[in-house]
Amino acid sequence: MVAKIITGKTIGGVIRYNEQKVKNGQAKLVQMGGFAAKNLTVAAKIQSFENLQKLNQRTKTNTVHISLNFSPKDKVDEFTLQKIVSDYLIGIGFGEQPYLLYQHFDAAHPHVHIVTTNISSSGKRIETHNLGRILSEQTRKEIEKRYHLVKAEEQQKQKVNLLKPLEKASYGARETKAAISNIVSEVIRTYRFTSLPELNAVLGQFNVGACRGEPHSEMFKNKGLIYAVLDPEGKRTGVPIKASSIYSRPTLANLELQFVRNKESRKPYRNDVRQAVLVALGSSKSPEELTIRLRSKGIRPVFRINAEGRLYGVTYVDNVSRSVFNGSALDKSLSANALSAQFFKEAPNLSTVSHTERGWSKDGGLLLPDISISINSHQTEDPTPYELRQKKKRKRRKLHL
Repeated sequence: MVAKIITGKTIGGVIRYNEQKVKNGQAKLVQMGGFAAKNLTVAAKIQSFENLQKLNQRTKTNTVHISLNFSPKDKVDEFTLQKIVSDYLIGIGFGEQPYLLYQHFDAAHPHVHIVTTNISSSGKRIETHNLGRILSEQTRKEIEKRYHLVKAEEQQKQKVNLLKPLEKASYGARETKAAISNIVSEVIRTYRFTSLPELNAVLGQFNVGACRGEPHSEMFKNKGLIYAVLDPEGKRTGVPIKASSIYSRPTLANLELQFVRNKESRKPYRNDVRQAVLVALGSSKSPEELTIRLRSKGIRPVFRINAEGRLYGVTYVDNVSRSVFNGSALDKSLSANALSAQFFKEAPNLSTVSHTERGWSKDGGLLLPDISISINSHQTEDPTPYELRQKKKRKRRKLHL
């Protein structure tokens, strides 16, 4: 577990940053520790902290923003995350402080953000000098042992940089290959999928697709596989690369072996995903509404439409557990046929309606706020969001006269 502590002077900015993530479907407010009321507006949450900070006007640096980053190998559900955060805050001396706990889904590794203040209810300032080096490190090691987490020292330090989808097409073959290789390798390493369409449902989030070629082509007959960048319309663009040329060798033969292994490894997450989708579906009147509700839980539904514009498949990508399920594998009521019957009583031909009007994109996704996921493996260098990083003050050199 990697812990990062940032102190600042504006509690409002930190809360608004996390709440915007929630609004975009990239995070979820998991817990409000120490709050009497739970359904507060963003303004009310900020005001609650500011009222506490007013008890000590002399302390200007009164905001504490903590991120806890776990290895993709760590199995940490929402309840476990709450217990870990509670133990961590007690360990660093913030056990009595109010806090907001956000679970973020914008990276392929589990991680949370904690927002709190170092001003206590008595108006005293909680010391934060060397907090990360002393108390946090000691607490982090104790928690790793208690919850059987991958140690921070053992986590990979390799950072995978994602290129923006629209920029990839203009890059040369070398840059394109590097971008595709990084994305494909990380997705295959961390996600549990059991078929090529399920893999593509995940890769599509990063504007990459795997293709076997046309059914009667030599590549298809020889079980070949290529990976390519996808444009906003879901079409291949730029120079595709062979699976065999990628270092991790994500060839079809190797993937088929992984399909079998993943069928077992994803089983522990099936019921949670199934329940989340059923709950969201029960209060949704359209595919767009279902997508919005699911994205707040870190789940991305991918709808597949045939040439006639009819829904023929749906896949659910859980970016929290990194497990992928076809609708029929979760429940009959979550299959494409069931969704068509629920949302489209007269089974309309969607090809007669523009993609913008019906809210679909050509690759079966929905035209909704971006849920692009950074696949930086462990961000051990600096997991702090760019917007919240503070410039380091330069030390003045003493002049020797």
